[in-house]
Amino acid sequence: PYNATLSVHQLVENADEVMCLDNEALYDICFRTLKLTTPTYGDLNHLVCAAMSGITTCLRFPGQLNSDLRKLAVNLIPFPRLHFFMIGFAPLTSRGSQQYRALTVPELTQQQFDAKNMMCAADPRHGRYLTAACMFRGRMSTKEVDEQMLNVQNKNSSYFVEWIPNNIKASVCDIPPKGLKMSTTFIGNSTAIQEMFKRVSEQFTAM
Repeated sequence: PYNATLSVHQLVENADEVMCLDNEALYDICFRTLKLTTPTYGDLNHLVCAAMSGITTCLRFPGQLNSDLRKLAVNLIPFPRLHFFMIGFAPLTSRGSQQYRALTVPELTQQQFDAKNMMCAADPRHGRYLTAACMFRGRMSTKEVDEQMLNVQNKNSSYFVEWIPNNIKASVCDIPPKGLKMSTTFIGNSTAIQEMFKRVSEQFTAM
């Protein structure tokens, strides 16, 4: 809590984009979704790697709808100080059931917006999304991706602020991650991130 609190000033003033990761949320994903009984730091790092490599995938591989960190910043940050993002990754499946899982764009979309998938211990249902970005990887049609994004916005319009229209950005990269046919990484700029700051602040005060 001390390091986290003392770093906030630098992150607010000097960083352009901050991806918030949380051991608590990562352990939660390991226990609940991946069904691991004793997750190690290796398992946590594996999750972090999957998400972070998904974010930078468009810088490294060709794609139909490419994006880079600058485009991300332009699309995700409505006000300069609001650059703290929640990230998620899909598909997250326990290793045993991976080969039985058929992946589709609607399923990936649904899973990536799921609160259980967030790698930061804040519940997006307790806030509203200012903006969001979805980085898809694998062979899929951009039309299907766009339809799903529109679908999400129409069905869950109460979770998105109304003063930023079309606030979901999607990008599609042709090369899937190793061992998967398709995957997606989610980056959300949500007001629910305040839960994380409040929790760190409480722990800091307690110490």
